[in-house]
Amino acid sequence: MAPLWEVLAKLVTPEPNTRTHSHIWYWKDTKNRVLDSGSIITAEQAERRVLILENPNMRGESKITDTLYAGLQLILPGEVAPSHRHTQSALRFVMHGNGAYTAVDGEKTIMRPGDFIITPSWTWHDHGNESNEPMIWLDGLDIPMVNHFSASFSEKLNEDTQELKRPEGDSLARYGAGLLPVDHKLFDNLASPVFSYPYDRTKEALDKMKESKEWDKCHGLRLKYVNPSNGGHAIPTMATFMQLIPKSFSGNSFRSTDGTIYTVVEGQGKTTINDQEYLWNKGDIFVVPPWAKIKHETIDESVLFSFSDRPVQELLGLFREKIYKQ
Repeated sequence: MAPLWEVLAKLVTPEPNTRTHSHIWYWKDTKNRVLDSGSIITAEQAERRVLILENPNMRGESKITDTLYAGLQLILPGEVAPSHRHTQSALRFVMHGNGAYTAVDGEKTIMRPGDFIITPSWTWHDHGNESNEPMIWLDGLDIPMVNHFSASFSEKLNEDTQELKRPEGDSLARYGAGLLPVDHKLFDNLASPVFSYPYDRTKEALDKMKESKEWDKCHGLRLKYVNPSNGGHAIPTMATFMQLIPKSFSGNSFRSTDGTIYTVVEGQGKTTINDQEYLWNKGDIFVVPPWAKIKHETIDESVLFSFSDRPVQELLGLFREKIYKQ
Protein backbone atom coordinates (compact mmCIF):
# COMPACT_ATOMS: atom_id res chain seq x y z
CA MET A 1 0.00 0.00 0.00
CA ALA A 2 1.01 3.63 -0.44
CA PRO A 3 -0.30 6.93 0.99
CA LEU A 4 -2.45 8.81 -1.53
CA TRP A 5 -1.88 12.16 0.19
CA GLU A 6 1.76 12.11 -0.85
CA VAL A 7 0.98 11.83 -4.58
CA LEU A 8 -2.55 13.23 -4.98
CA ALA A 9 -1.38 16.58 -6.36
CA LYS A 10 0.57 14.77 -9.09
CA LEU A 11 -2.27 12.39 -9.94
CA VAL A 12 -5.11 14.92 -10.15
CA THR A 13 -3.78 18.12 -11.69
CA PRO A 14 -5.60 21.45 -12.22
CA GLU A 15 -4.64 21.36 -15.92
CA PRO A 16 -3.22 18.69 -18.24
CA ASN A 17 0.33 17.68 -17.37
CA THR A 18 2.02 16.36 -20.50
CA ARG A 19 5.53 15.27 -21.42
CA THR A 20 4.92 16.31 -25.03
CA HIS A 21 7.01 19.29 -26.12
CA SER A 22 6.34 21.40 -29.20
CA HIS A 23 8.80 20.79 -32.03
CA ILE A 24 9.16 21.20 -35.80
CA TRP A 25 10.88 18.94 -38.34
CA TYR A 26 11.93 20.84 -41.47
CA TRP A 27 11.38 19.07 -44.79
CA LYS A 28 14.68 20.35 -46.19
CA ASP A 29 16.40 18.24 -43.51
CA THR A 30 14.07 15.27 -43.07
CA LYS A 31 13.74 14.52 -46.79
CA ASN A 32 17.49 14.07 -47.23
CA ARG A 33 17.82 11.93 -44.10
CA VAL A 34 14.99 9.67 -45.19
CA LEU A 35 16.47 9.28 -48.68
CA ASP A 36 19.86 8.47 -47.13
CA SER A 37 18.28 5.60 -45.20
CA GLY A 38 17.73 3.87 -48.53
CA SER A 39 21.45 3.11 -48.73
CA ILE A 40 21.55 1.62 -45.22
CA ILE A 41 18.87 -1.07 -45.34
CA THR A 42 16.32 -2.42 -47.82
CA ALA A 43 12.57 -2.24 -47.29
CA GLU A 44 12.42 -6.04 -47.13
CA GLN A 45 15.19 -6.26 -44.51
CA ALA A 46 13.65 -3.52 -42.39
CA GLU A 47 10.05 -4.73 -42.94
CA ARG A 48 9.23 -1.02 -42.72
CA ARG A 49 12.06 1.45 -43.44
CA VAL A 50 11.01 4.39 -41.31
CA LEU A 51 12.73 7.24 -39.48
CA ILE A 52 10.69 7.91 -36.34
CA LEU A 53 9.73 11.49 -35.48
CA GLU A 54 10.53 11.28 -31.78
CA ASN A 55 9.38 14.01 -29.47
CA PRO A 56 12.55 15.64 -28.09
CA ASN A 57 11.29 15.20 -24.53
CA MET A 58 10.66 11.45 -24.99
CA ARG A 59 13.83 10.17 -26.64
CA GLY A 60 13.93 6.43 -27.18
CA GLU A 61 10.19 5.96 -26.61
CA SER A 62 9.02 6.15 -30.26
CA LYS A 63 6.38 8.76 -29.41
CA ILE A 64 5.55 12.10 -30.99
CA THR A 65 2.89 12.74 -28.30
CA ASP A 66 2.03 10.76 -25.18
CA THR A 67 -0.48 8.68 -27.17
CA LEU A 68 0.69 8.78 -30.82
CA TYR A 69 3.56 7.67 -33.04
CA ALA A 70 4.76 9.30 -36.27
CA GLY A 71 7.51 8.51 -38.76
CA LEU A 72 8.60 9.04 -42.36
CA GLN A 73 8.68 5.90 -44.50
CA LEU A 74 10.73 5.39 -47.68
CA ILE A 75 10.19 2.86 -50.44
CA LEU A 76 12.48 2.85 -53.47
CA PRO A 77 11.65 1.82 -57.06
CA GLY A 78 11.20 -1.93 -57.33
CA GLU A 79 10.90 -2.51 -53.58
CA VAL A 80 8.12 -4.22 -51.67
CA ALA A 81 7.41 -3.69 -47.97
CA PRO A 82 6.00 -7.14 -47.09
CA SER A 83 2.45 -7.74 -45.98
CA HIS A 84 1.63 -7.82 -42.29
CA ARG A 85 -1.15 -6.81 -39.93
CA HIS A 86 -1.42 -5.51 -36.37
CA THR A 87 -3.96 -4.26 -33.89
CA GLN A 88 -2.61 -0.72 -34.16
CA SER A 89 -4.47 1.51 -36.63
CA ALA A 90 -2.34 3.46 -39.11
CA LEU A 91 -2.59 6.42 -41.44
CA ARG A 92 -0.40 7.31 -44.41
CA PHE A 93 -0.07 10.83 -45.76
CA VAL A 94 1.91 11.00 -49.01
CA MET A 95 4.74 13.55 -48.93
CA HIS A 96 6.94 12.88 -51.98
CA GLY A 97 6.85 10.85 -55.18
CA ASN A 98 4.09 9.51 -57.37
CA GLY A 99 3.07 6.01 -58.35
CA ALA A 100 3.85 3.63 -55.49
CA TYR A 101 0.97 1.64 -54.08
CA THR A 102 -0.54 0.46 -50.84
CA ALA A 103 -2.69 -2.67 -50.70
CA VAL A 104 -5.17 -2.93 -47.83
CA ASP A 105 -7.48 -5.86 -47.15
CA GLY A 106 -7.47 -7.10 -50.75
CA GLU A 107 -7.55 -3.76 -52.59
CA LYS A 108 -4.72 -1.71 -54.06
CA THR A 109 -4.46 2.07 -54.42
CA ILE A 110 -1.87 4.22 -56.17
CA MET A 111 -0.31 6.84 -53.89
CA ARG A 112 0.00 10.49 -54.93
CA PRO A 113 1.14 13.58 -52.99
CA GLY A 114 -1.46 14.75 -50.50
CA ASP A 115 -3.39 11.47 -50.50
CA PHE A 116 -4.63 10.23 -47.11
CA ILE A 117 -4.70 6.44 -46.73
CA ILE A 118 -5.73 4.32 -43.75
CA THR A 119 -4.92 0.79 -42.69
CA PRO A 120 -7.54 -0.18 -40.11
CA SER A 121 -6.73 -2.37 -37.14
CA TRP A 122 -5.93 -6.00 -38.02
CA THR A 123 -6.09 -5.59 -41.81
CA TRP A 124 -3.39 -7.04 -44.08
CA HIS A 125 -1.38 -4.32 -45.80
CA ASP A 126 1.73 -4.09 -47.94
CA HIS A 127 3.43 -1.41 -50.00
CA GLY A 128 5.25 -1.52 -53.31
CA ASN A 129 6.92 0.94 -55.65
CA GLU A 130 6.44 0.26 -59.35
CA SER A 131 7.37 3.83 -60.30
CA ASN A 132 10.82 5.17 -61.17
CA GLU A 133 11.21 7.53 -58.19
CA PRO A 134 11.47 7.22 -54.39
CA MET A 135 8.27 7.52 -52.38
CA ILE A 136 8.06 9.09 -48.93
CA TRP A 137 5.00 9.27 -46.73
CA LEU A 138 4.12 10.19 -43.17
CA ASP A 139 3.03 7.29 -40.97
CA GLY A 140 0.78 7.99 -38.00
CA LEU A 141 -0.18 5.21 -35.60
CA ASP A 142 -1.83 4.78 -32.21
CA ILE A 143 1.04 2.56 -30.99
CA PRO A 144 1.53 4.21 -27.55
CA MET A 145 -2.22 4.10 -26.93
CA VAL A 146 -2.56 0.42 -27.85
CA ASN A 147 0.54 -0.48 -25.83
CA HIS A 148 -0.88 1.38 -22.83
CA PHE A 149 -3.77 -1.10 -22.88
CA SER A 150 -1.36 -4.04 -23.43
CA ALA A 151 -3.43 -4.92 -26.50
CA SER A 152 -0.76 -5.26 -29.20
CA PHE A 153 -0.91 -8.21 -31.60
CA SER A 154 0.79 -8.60 -34.99
CA GLU A 155 1.18 -11.21 -37.70
CA LYS A 156 3.20 -11.60 -40.90
CA LEU A 157 1.81 -13.04 -44.12
CA ASN A 158 3.67 -15.98 -45.64
CA GLU A 159 3.91 -14.07 -48.93
CA ASP A 160 5.35 -10.59 -49.51
CA THR A 161 2.11 -9.37 -51.07
CA GLN A 162 -1.50 -10.21 -50.35
CA GLU A 163 -4.03 -11.51 -52.85
CA LEU A 164 -6.00 -8.70 -54.49
CA LYS A 165 -9.73 -9.39 -54.34
CA ARG A 166 -11.22 -6.10 -55.59
CA PRO A 167 -10.28 -3.66 -58.38
CA GLU A 168 -8.53 -0.40 -57.54
CA GLY A 169 -11.01 2.28 -56.47
CA ASP A 170 -13.70 -0.21 -55.45
CA SER A 171 -14.09 0.99 -51.85
CA LEU A 172 -14.24 4.65 -52.89
CA ALA A 173 -16.91 3.92 -55.51
CA ARG A 174 -18.84 1.67 -53.14
CA TYR A 175 -18.83 3.95 -50.10
CA GLY A 176 -17.49 7.38 -51.10
CA ALA A 177 -20.08 8.61 -53.59
CA GLY A 178 -22.84 9.58 -51.16
CA LEU A 179 -24.27 6.06 -51.44
CA LEU A 180 -24.11 2.84 -49.42
CA PRO A 181 -24.67 -0.76 -50.49
CA VAL A 182 -28.17 -1.82 -49.40
CA ASP A 183 -26.75 -4.77 -47.46
CA HIS A 184 -24.17 -2.67 -45.58
CA LYS A 185 -24.22 -3.26 -41.83
CA LEU A 186 -23.53 -0.01 -40.00
CA PHE A 187 -21.27 -1.35 -37.25
CA ASP A 188 -19.43 -4.10 -39.10
CA ASN A 189 -16.22 -2.10 -38.66
CA LEU A 190 -15.47 1.00 -36.61
CA ALA A 191 -12.99 2.21 -39.24
CA SER A 192 -14.00 3.74 -42.55
CA PRO A 193 -14.69 1.25 -45.37
CA VAL A 194 -12.95 3.78 -47.64
CA PHE A 195 -9.20 3.43 -47.17
CA SER A 196 -7.93 5.96 -49.75
CA TYR A 197 -8.93 9.62 -49.76
CA PRO A 198 -7.33 11.25 -52.85
CA TYR A 199 -6.00 14.77 -52.40
CA ASP A 200 -7.48 16.02 -55.66
CA ARG A 201 -10.99 15.39 -54.31
CA THR A 202 -10.15 16.93 -50.94
CA LYS A 203 -8.62 20.05 -52.49
CA GLU A 204 -11.56 20.42 -54.87
CA ALA A 205 -13.92 20.48 -51.88
CA LEU A 206 -11.79 23.05 -50.04
CA ASP A 207 -11.51 25.28 -53.11
CA LYS A 208 -15.27 25.18 -53.64
CA MET A 209 -16.08 25.92 -50.02
CA LYS A 210 -13.63 28.84 -49.79
CA GLU A 211 -15.79 30.74 -52.29
CA SER A 212 -18.29 31.33 -49.47
CA LYS A 213 -15.54 33.09 -47.45
CA GLU A 214 -16.98 31.67 -44.21
CA TRP A 215 -13.69 31.40 -42.36
CA ASP A 216 -13.42 29.93 -38.88
CA LYS A 217 -11.64 32.50 -36.72
CA CYS A 218 -9.06 29.93 -35.55
CA HIS A 219 -8.72 27.39 -38.35
CA GLY A 220 -9.73 29.08 -41.60
CA LEU A 221 -11.62 26.29 -43.35
CA ARG A 222 -11.13 22.95 -41.60
CA LEU A 223 -12.71 19.65 -42.63
CA LYS A 224 -12.44 16.25 -40.97
CA TYR A 225 -12.04 12.95 -42.80
CA VAL A 226 -15.07 10.79 -42.03
CA ASN A 227 -16.29 7.25 -42.09
CA PRO A 228 -19.08 7.56 -44.70
CA SER A 229 -21.05 4.69 -43.20
CA ASN A 230 -21.67 6.44 -39.87
CA GLY A 231 -20.37 10.03 -40.11
CA GLY A 232 -17.73 9.41 -37.46
CA HIS A 233 -13.98 9.74 -37.69
CA ALA A 234 -12.28 7.76 -40.46
CA ILE A 235 -10.12 6.02 -37.84
CA PRO A 236 -11.70 5.27 -34.44
CA THR A 237 -8.60 6.24 -32.45
CA MET A 238 -7.22 9.13 -34.52
CA ALA A 239 -8.95 12.24 -35.85
CA THR A 240 -7.69 13.46 -39.22
CA PHE A 241 -8.24 16.91 -40.70
CA MET A 242 -7.41 18.99 -43.75
CA GLN A 243 -7.65 22.75 -43.53
CA LEU A 244 -7.25 25.62 -45.95
CA ILE A 245 -6.12 28.93 -44.46
CA PRO A 246 -6.38 32.07 -46.62
CA LYS A 247 -3.48 34.35 -47.45
CA SER A 248 -2.46 36.85 -44.73
CA PHE A 249 -4.66 35.11 -42.14
CA SER A 250 -4.12 35.91 -38.46
CA GLY A 251 -6.27 33.57 -36.42
CA ASN A 252 -7.53 33.67 -32.89
CA SER A 253 -5.53 31.70 -30.35
CA PHE A 254 -7.05 28.43 -29.15
CA ARG A 255 -6.19 25.34 -27.16
CA SER A 256 -7.52 21.80 -26.90
CA THR A 257 -6.75 18.65 -24.97
CA ASP A 258 -5.70 16.60 -28.00
CA GLY A 259 -2.01 16.76 -28.86
CA THR A 260 -1.89 17.37 -32.61
CA ILE A 261 0.58 16.71 -35.43
CA TYR A 262 0.46 19.10 -38.40
CA THR A 263 1.93 18.62 -41.88
CA VAL A 264 2.23 21.53 -44.32
CA VAL A 265 0.76 20.46 -47.67
CA GLU A 266 0.90 23.84 -49.39
CA GLY A 267 1.91 27.41 -48.56
CA GLN A 268 3.95 29.08 -45.86
CA GLY A 269 3.20 30.74 -42.57
CA LYS A 270 3.79 30.75 -38.84
CA THR A 271 2.29 28.95 -35.85
CA THR A 272 2.82 30.21 -32.32
CA ILE A 273 2.71 27.51 -29.64
CA ASN A 274 2.84 28.78 -26.05
CA ASP A 275 4.72 31.94 -27.15
CA GLN A 276 7.22 29.93 -29.26
CA GLU A 277 7.06 30.87 -32.95
CA TYR A 278 7.54 28.22 -35.65
CA LEU A 279 7.92 29.35 -39.26
CA TRP A 280 6.81 26.65 -41.70
CA ASN A 281 6.86 25.82 -45.39
CA LYS A 282 5.65 22.94 -47.56
CA GLY A 283 6.62 19.54 -46.13
CA ASP A 284 7.41 20.73 -42.61
CA ILE A 285 5.87 18.77 -39.72
CA PHE A 286 5.22 20.20 -36.25
CA VAL A 287 3.65 18.88 -33.07
CA VAL A 288 1.42 20.78 -30.64
CA PRO A 289 1.21 19.49 -27.04
CA PRO A 290 -2.17 18.94 -25.36
CA TRP A 291 -3.66 22.15 -23.95
CA ALA A 292 -0.96 24.32 -25.51
CA LYS A 293 -2.06 27.75 -26.68
CA ILE A 294 -1.80 27.90 -30.47
CA LYS A 295 -2.22 30.57 -33.14
CA HIS A 296 -1.95 30.16 -36.94
CA GLU A 297 -0.81 32.94 -39.28
CA THR A 298 -0.15 32.68 -43.01
CA ILE A 299 1.90 34.44 -45.66
CA ASP A 300 0.36 32.59 -48.61
CA GLU A 301 -2.82 30.58 -48.89
CA SER A 302 -1.92 27.38 -47.06
CA VAL A 303 -3.19 23.83 -46.62
CA LEU A 304 -2.44 21.82 -43.47
CA PHE A 305 -3.10 18.14 -42.73
CA SER A 306 -3.33 17.17 -39.07
CA PHE A 307 -4.13 14.24 -36.81
CA SER A 308 -4.72 13.73 -33.09
CA ASP A 309 -6.22 11.39 -30.50
CA ARG A 310 -9.47 13.39 -30.33
CA PRO A 311 -11.91 10.49 -31.05
CA VAL A 312 -10.82 8.59 -27.95
CA GLN A 313 -11.08 11.70 -25.78
CA GLU A 314 -14.54 12.46 -27.19
CA LEU A 315 -15.84 8.96 -26.47
CA LEU A 316 -14.48 9.11 -22.92
CA GLY A 317 -15.94 12.58 -22.31
CA LEU A 318 -12.47 14.09 -21.82
CA PHE A 319 -12.12 16.38 -24.84
CA ARG A 320 -12.07 20.09 -24.05
CA GLU A 321 -11.18 23.20 -26.05
CA LYS A 322 -10.95 26.94 -25.49
CA ILE A 323 -11.00 29.82 -27.98
CA TYR A 324 -9.49 33.21 -27.15
CA LYS A 325 -10.78 36.54 -28.39
CA GLN A 326 -8.51 38.37 -30.84
